[in-house]
Amino acid sequence: MATRTVEYHDGDTLLEGYLAHDGKGGKKPAVLIAHAWGGRDSFECQKAEALAELGYVGFALDNYGKGVLGTSMEENSALMTPFLEDRSVLRRRLLAALDTVRQQEEVDTNRIAAIGFCFGGLCVLDLARSGADVKGVVSFHGLFGAAENLPNAPIKAKILALHGHDDPMVPPESVLALETEMTEAGADWQVHAYGHTSHAFTNPQANMPENGMMYSSNVDKRSWQAMQNFLAEIFA
Repeated sequence: MATRTVEYHDGDTLLEGYLAHDGKGGKKPAVLIAHAWGGRDSFECQKAEALAELGYVGFALDNYGKGVLGTSMEENSALMTPFLEDRSVLRRRLLAALDTVRQQEEVDTNRIAAIGFCFGGLCVLDLARSGADVKGVVSFHGLFGAAENLPNAPIKAKILALHGHDDPMVPPESVLALETEMTEAGADWQVHAYGHTSHAFTNPQANMPENGMMYSSNVDKRSWQAMQNFLAEIFA
């Protein structure tokens, strides 16, 4: 396996992604990984490597800036909130990552997808809402709410949302709102809801049931398999 960090910019902000591939020649489909609210850390880098093992180019993007990571729930919230309050900034930063991936020599620019976890799930949905030319996006226990004052372009990407039914951050009415939004947009969408499952079900460090965040080994495996099936379909 070959890995490297990739510096790129959004305006004056220096960002740093993490790229992984199998080290073999030829161009391959690429999958961007959007990080949770704490910033790009080892979790997303490990996902990039896992995707490389599946034969893809994995690229863990950076929304916050090179080296910027939260170390507490309060810091994580402070980092994420400006992007929730101005989704146009978030959209621009996501498109900067997409443009960077397209420039990498290992990448088949006609076959690109994105996955995201928690805040990153909202990110990849917003990437699809931007009308970006990507094959598909996968949200793992992501936030669903659309920006209220940001026009959406026609959605080209197929949508897969992997959701814990007991996630307090995404109640049933939010799921219905996403389904309605995607239906009205004419998107090819799927929502997989996992019973008795909370927020952050893919994160082995999540152990705060009082806050609705709990790792689930079974659902982690099921959702990763669902993603693999989805990627195989969209990249065929």
